Amino acid sequence: MANNEHNLKLNITNEVAQGVYSNLVVVSHQPSEIVMDFAQIMPGTDGAVVRQRVIMNPIHARRFLAALSDNLSKYEKQFGKIEEPTVGDTVPYDIIGKA
Repeated sequence: MANNEHNLKLNITNEVAQGVYSNLVVVSHQPSEIVMDFAQIMPGTDGAVVRQRVIMNPIHARRFLAALSDNLSKYEKQFGKIEEPTVGDTVPYDIIGKA
């Protein structure tokens, strides 16, 4: 997306700047939108708590995917390959991304 970058000023409140921690994302869709529920699941608790829901139209979701892929590639070039968790680590694979 380097060819489409614009000098956009982002205004952010202090509250939003703190961010939200998420270790689970459930993605679902309808014909006109992609819904991402960013959640936090903690050991010893029953279920996950949705911390933030982000809704995008499919065009912006495609652009987000490209930007995320580009940033992960740059991250791995700088810090090394991101390894997938092994069995017994944080979140079981069978619940990631299912809606």
